[in-house]
Amino acid sequence: MAEYQSDVNGSPKTYDEHVPEIKFTKLFINGEFVDSVKGRTFETIDPRNGEVTARVAEGDKEDVDLAVKAARQAFDHGPWPRMPGYQRGRIMSKFADLIEENIDELAALDTIDAGKLFSMGKAVDIPHAATCLRYYAGAADKIHGKVLKMSRELHGYTLLEPVGVVGHIIPWNFPTTMFFMKVAPAMAAGCTMVVKPAEQTPLSALFYAHLAKKAGVPDGVINVVTGFGSTAGAAITSHMDVDMVCFTGSTEVGRIVMQAAATSNLKQVSLELGGKSPVMIFDDADLDTATDLALMGIVHNKGEVCVAGSRVYVQEGIYEEFEKKLFTKAKAWPVGDPFDPKVQQGPQVDKKQFEKILSYIEHGKREGAILLTGGERLGTKGYYIQPTIFTNVKEDNVIVKDEIFGPVMSLMKFNWNRENYCSTSVLHSSFYGGL
Repeated sequence: MAEYQSDVNGSPKTYDEHVPEIKFTKLFINGEFVDSVKGRTFETIDPRNGEVTARVAEGDKEDVDLAVKAARQAFDHGPWPRMPGYQRGRIMSKFADLIEENIDELAALDTIDAGKLFSMGKAVDIPHAATCLRYYAGAADKIHGKVLKMSRELHGYTLLEPVGVVGHIIPWNFPTTMFFMKVAPAMAAGCTMVVKPAEQTPLSALFYAHLAKKAGVPDGVINVVTGFGSTAGAAITSHMDVDMVCFTGSTEVGRIVMQAAATSNLKQVSLELGGKSPVMIFDDADLDTATDLALMGIVHNKGEVCVAGSRVYVQEGIYEEFEKKLFTKAKAWPVGDPFDPKVQQGPQVDKKQFEKILSYIEHGKREGAILLTGGERLGTKGYYIQPTIFTNVKEDNVIVKDEIFGPVMSLMKFNWNRENYCSTSVLHSSFYGGL
């Protein structure tokens, strides 16, 4: 493992000079920060050390009801869906400006909540949020229907209208990026919304609510209810006055969301669920580039990515050399405090995910896979895991089939006969009429 600064227990040294003051911990409903109806709070944990960062209001069904009521009032009677798209776009652009003015603080919030690299937040995640807002701000006055030529003496046209009240359920792996990938297009269309950030990463969402208000977004358009999926999230998906729900997360929970939407008011559903992405590397690949990309594919964002390249298939002609190069690079990969500019991999998001990943590593060992490198926690404090590579894995192994959502790669060898593949392709193209 690459050298890094550590404390007396061997854990990565923490860099606290960038940790911001936590300004917003209450629910944001109808333009105001308020306590939850029941007055409950929950802890948000810093994954760098396992310590409590803040206590955040725990929203429940009653709070979701208030947020939906505010969003419904804002949609049915408020100015947002009725103002010209150009005006919505100007407010959204102001929102983007405010994000850029607060880049350091916003990036730091995602670092202490999700363990994300501070440097990556400043360079990519937070600027992308502003870019996303500006893109959809430009689209706000370009939402057009069509005039249809009719076969009789009638006038036919299509009219695109905002859906209404939208529920957004945000994942914890990209709290800022996913917030705006859902919120920005809904704003441009003229919708109002209730946002539930993941319970692991609530802080930046509350800050964005504050900035939205400051930018001039009318009360009730954006409401943020922090809390747990089984309570606040479930209340949104089953609410009779929510017209659409957007969810990014696990396939298991996606099924629950779709079922709740169907059994309530048959609301529209947008789902982005899990994956188990393969990477295929052929004999003619440049080995330095291929090993760099394969490693980055599994350690980027600590492997907490739905398109992480967790299954790497390498053609047999280059497999041995590829394995050696990958081993060397993985051993040297810098893991540590995400505020350290030299670090490329921070801690997993929370203790539950940390322990889940370690349990999958043990699964791999029990099923006979060979641990090429990694496989251990780093230090005794925080939720750091070494980049882990397994070889000698089989297609029916749990680590090959399940989405681990961590820095764990299954490295496999394959053989491929170009002549057989090409003849098969010719056979298939003739079967489909030469297409």
